[in-house]
Amino acid sequence: MTDTSGATPIGRRTVLIATGATAAALAVGAAAPEAPTADAAPAAAAVCTLTKEMTEGPYYLDGQYVRADVTEGKPGAPLKLTLTVVDDDTCVPLSNALVEIWHCDALGEYSGFVGNNGHSEPDDGTFLRGGVLTNSGGVASITTIYPGWYRGRCVHIHVKVHTNVTLTSDGSFTGGRELHTGQLFFNETITGRIAALSPYSTNTVTRTTLAQDGIYDEGGAASGLLTLTALGSSASSGYAGTLTLGVEQS
Repeated sequence: MTDTSGATPIGRRTVLIATGATAAALAVGAAAPEAPTADAAPAAAAVCTLTKEMTEGPYYLDGQYVRADVTEGKPGAPLKLTLTVVDDDTCVPLSNALVEIWHCDALGEYSGFVGNNGHSEPDDGTFLRGGVLTNSGGVASITTIYPGWYRGRCVHIHVKVHTNVTLTSDGSFTGGRELHTGQLFFNETITGRIAALSPYSTNTVTRTTLAQDGIYDEGGAASGLLTLTALGSSASSGYAGTLTLGVEQS
């Protein structure tokens, strides 16, 4: 199953603003990231560029946990996401917005749907799913692993932004307003290095590249391409991924 099955793009406007010097100039209030290493793959610079949202796809599940670490012990290269949410009209950061992500594991399997990519593994319905509330600077920091891939799609992460949610006693959330549904994408050179590592290398499904993907539109940061910075001297050490998401509030 791919994200293109019966799915149509969502019509609300959104803007994705590149991190780095542009975001700093807009004073979103986030701490400046460390200087990229030679292994960094920066997304193309963009300024308040409106772009379509991305399809939610068939693998979304309601009621996931509010938590900063969604890995649940899943093997893979570490990925430290820093996503900054701002108002697209004013570029003012949005605090207490829930940034929710979900993605497949190294073998291309989604929790709640294990087996759709041809692998048999335990399925609790929650691994690699969850979200956090943004801080006063609009920043959401989430720890996960570099995603794998499945048939027909390039490597990606799904993301939603909600406001005015109510946290529940079981660690989840309810209610609120959904402002944005999109996807995050990854530099192909870095993905190639990750694909050579175990357990990614045991995924026998042919990998779709960014250029081959039917959803990514080659728009760089404006279409969700992360800026990736190496966390160590090898791909197995993982990466930090940053992006600023501008959302339509009106």
